[in-house]
Amino acid sequence: MKNLKIYLDNTDEYNGNLLWKYLLENIKRANLKGATVYKAVAGVGDHKEIHTFDILTLSNKLPIIIEIIDSSSSIENFIELSKDALKSTFVTVSDIEVLDFKWV
Repeated sequence: MKNLKIYLDNTDEYNGNLLWKYLLENIKRANLKGATVYKAVAGVGDHKEIHTFDILTLSNKLPIIIEIIDSSSSIENFIELSKDALKSTFVTVSDIEVLDFKWV
């Protein structure tokens, strides 16, 4: 089993759509078991800029992580389907051991 994590911002877009929503649609198209989207309170990106909610500047750029656990082949299919959209993100894939997985 693999654990795929995609790091992006809640304001990132792809083809005029919010990127995280576009990726969730691709997760459905790729028939993955599921995914979880986490919205962080704050973060520091590759440009060393702090991303957080700031009422004074009305900034609402927050980090998001999409996490998927599935088979190697399913993860690879999703990455191939989404490769253009993933170019503006940071993606990690790691091997994991699943102890109790209701979908297996």
